[in-house]
Amino acid sequence: MASSSLFLLASLLVLSSWQQAIAYDPSPLQDFCVADMASPVRVNGFACKDPMNVTSDDFFNAAKFDMPRNTMNKVGSNVTNLNVINFPGLNTLGISLARIDYAPMGVNPPHVHPRATELLTVLEGTLYVGFVTSNPNRLFSKVVHKGDVFVFPKAMIHFQMNLDHNKPAVAQSALSSQNPGVITIASAIFGSKPPISDDVLVKAFQVEKKVIDWLKSQFSENNHY
Repeated sequence: MASSSLFLLASLLVLSSWQQAIAYDPSPLQDFCVADMASPVRVNGFACKDPMNVTSDDFFNAAKFDMPRNTMNKVGSNVTNLNVINFPGLNTLGISLARIDYAPMGVNPPHVHPRATELLTVLEGTLYVGFVTSNPNRLFSKVVHKGDVFVFPKAMIHFQMNLDHNKPAVAQSALSSQNPGVITIASAIFGSKPPISDDVLVKAFQVEKKVIDWLKSQFSENNHY
């Protein structure tokens, strides 16, 4: 009886460890696995390109991260992502990069990366940054300057705002996934397809339906930032 209990406990521990292991990007089992974006094979990630057909160009991307981006939009920011989708050489390497441009007083609105921790470095300007924990929703925020670094833990709601009224700001982020994903909170709630029921949103936000209708109009298909 004792042996059976010990076996069951060991099995549960192994299962728990296995579930935790597969919760992150797959670890490479070879030197590299350049994504074959044309492959019909569907796996958790991307199938590997034949290593005999891999060249140095597969590990290079002319990202032009030194070039300013257009921030003429509602929130005054522009995120340029460099991940496995546009850089197949990152497949299985568990890393990606982003350049974030902010107009004066521009905001990278509250959002989540469901598969990655983010390490942000300020390249130019001064930013107000922060993240909110799971319930009871504690806010950790900081004003950061050129050369400063701030980390946003995986799957936490986080944001950045340029505090300068006259000058743009720039940051660069490293993310711990080849494909971090992003869920912009306001767009997800008020601009989902199909839409979330008004009854749910009225009850959740404790506002009148006309307020929900207005918010949904701001995040309709043609108004997503």
